[in-house]
Amino acid sequence: MAKPDKVAAVAEIADKFRTSSAAVVTQYSGLSVSQLTTLRRALGTNASYRVAKNTLVKLAAADAGVQGLDALFEGPTAITFVDGEPVDAAKALRDFAKDNKGLVIKGGYMEGRALSVEEVAQIADLDSRDVLLAKLAGAMQGNLAKAAGLFAAPATQVARLAAALQEKKAAEAPAES
Repeated sequence: MAKPDKVAAVAEIADKFRTSSAAVVTQYSGLSVSQLTTLRRALGTNASYRVAKNTLVKLAAADAGVQGLDALFEGPTAITFVDGEPVDAAKALRDFAKDNKGLVIKGGYMEGRALSVEEVAQIADLDSRDVLLAKLAGAMQGNLAKAAGLFAAPATQVARLAAALQEKKAAEAPAES
């Protein structure tokens, strides 16, 4: 018979799997409580770091319809559930893992499919959404400036031609009188 606290934990983790935009599975062996607290702070408010028993996580993943992660649930396991942009959380985990060898990224889950360690690293290498939007806005602004120059060019050429004709007539007029 299942204990009520374990049933509640499975339901909570399954709900996290359903509502999160991404999840990253890590191994945290050898990390102190203060290091885990530092990691949680680095993840920010859009991600939560949850240490859980492998059997409970497997049950929760199956309940949420998440497939392909069972092989990752070996050893001390913790899951980062991302509510917002996955890039920021993946960067925070990658940077923390560089400084703390006790944290190992095992894989992840995003948009209905399992992610390998390499795919999580690729997500961490991406620019954040804000940076990408700024680059897009800059590119669009540059193209708009080019378009404005192209649209203004014929009018500018007509104005120069009119000025040249006026100067030519002004130069010819005194010669005739």
